[in-house]
Amino acid sequence: MEKTPVHAVVLAAGKGTRMKSEKAKVLHEIFFRPMIHYVMDALVPLDLAEAVVVVGHQREEVQAALALFKPTFVVQEQQLGTGHAVLAAEKVLAGREGVVFILCGDTPLVQPETLRNMLARHQESGALLTVMTTVVDDPTNYGRIISSPDGSLLRIIEEPDADPEQKAIREINAGIYCVDNDFLFEALGKIGTDNKQGERYLTDIVKIANLTGLQVNRFACVDSQEILGVNSRVELAEAHAVVQGRRNRELMLAGVTMYHPETISIEAGVSIAPDTVIFPNTLIRGRTEVGRYTRIGPFCLISDCLIGAGVTIGAYSHLSGGQIQDDCRIKPHTARFLSE
Repeated sequence: MEKTPVHAVVLAAGKGTRMKSEKAKVLHEIFFRPMIHYVMDALVPLDLAEAVVVVGHQREEVQAALALFKPTFVVQEQQLGTGHAVLAAEKVLAGREGVVFILCGDTPLVQPETLRNMLARHQESGALLTVMTTVVDDPTNYGRIISSPDGSLLRIIEEPDADPEQKAIREINAGIYCVDNDFLFEALGKIGTDNKQGERYLTDIVKIANLTGLQVNRFACVDSQEILGVNSRVELAEAHAVVQGRRNRELMLAGVTMYHPETISIEAGVSIAPDTVIFPNTLIRGRTEVGRYTRIGPFCLISDCLIGAGVTIGAYSHLSGGQIQDDCRIKPHTARFLSE
């Protein structure tokens, strides 16, 4: 059977006023990388026919940051809502066969497996629209899921338009959709601006689908942490801690000992051999490789170093660029460029 083409639209046009920054929101870094990189990485296993990124604020900088991913860029000249943003992709995707995955560039914690499962569920159901939802303790700032008595998804109401009873709903819109391409742009053309923000809400496609008698599915994301939207420096720090924790857990399960891992940051490209012991408040970056039975820290900063086996690096050392032979002892407070 011929595979249904899958396209993606990633929304990355906003400024992010709550970040209190001139920098485009999706370019703020989480664990050493722009947050939008994590969204693009999560899409890679879906084997997309095409990825479209909607840019606006600081478009040139966003495009430069995504050069290695080679998406197609479209411009949202004015930020008039999420529905308006997706419409910017119509010139690229109109008439294409298949499914469109819609995501926001400020949800860096979503996992590839979650997207794969959602896509599979959508394709198996035969629905034209599947919406990812999750349940959170504090739903403030998220769109609430409005359901019928039998549990069917009726519509999504945004926070500014919700009444007190609706604001108490804890099931929220994750902002991730699988939708039939033809239905998507037909529905977007029917969306108005009759809401308190005067914007074209993407969420209104749920209401339009129901009004026309089409099936709308929900895909429940069990781990609500995955759909954290980064809109402030506080949420930026929360997302950083999650990615840092994932990385350290991966290393510890592979045989690396960490004392107070929440204080240790090891960049994704760093290689750490099993039986290494890392003490608190240590940062290891760049093209660093660490051999077995090495002990590092505490309070060390290491970048672009080839470190042999059985090495001991004393506390408060700053090492950059070079090689350390097996069984060497680096005194505490050493600060030097090893290549010099």
